[in-house]
Amino acid sequence: MRIVSGSLKGRRIIAPKKLPVRPTTDMAKEGLFNILNNRLHFQEIEVIDLFAGIGSISFEFISRGTQRVTAVDANYDCIKFLTKTSEELDLNLNIIKSDVFDFLEKTSQKADLIFADPPYGLPIEEFEKIETIIKEKSLLNEDGLLIIEHSKHTKLEHIDTFSEQRRYGNSVFSFFKFNL
Repeated sequence: MRIVSGSLKGRRIIAPKKLPVRPTTDMAKEGLFNILNNRLHFQEIEVIDLFAGIGSISFEFISRGTQRVTAVDANYDCIKFLTKTSEELDLNLNIIKSDVFDFLEKTSQKADLIFADPPYGLPIEEFEKIETIIKEKSLLNEDGLLIIEHSKHTKLEHIDTFSEQRRYGNSVFSFFKFNL
């Protein structure tokens, strides 16, 4: 994995092969952040990265100046890798080991952007549940944005807060906006 832009631009982060992750490709990540660069002031937002894995998205936000990033993942080895890498790079990343759905149900933390990259094989009901909990608990700040990364075979356009999607190879980013 490579950090695409910002203070850590070009830095390669090599995760152990045993981790159960599918990192966002550099091409997809670059496309996503080109879109976000025109919509957000990275230094002024708070981000929650759900199913954070090796932290590809979290590290990209931090590299671009986001001061408040929370990474949530249930896998012990992913959390261990995130902690080690954050310490090595001297980054302020809030790392939480938790099942994402448990975290969403229990947290009162709000964010300007919530990014979720669940396993592509997750049942459609689980993808819908992410959006439902975030909406019901009002976990996004005003004008907040939920982005879910998923396979091109997963269709989320039927969800009422769906706004748009962008496809990069087999990966799709679906954007959801909530009327607050």
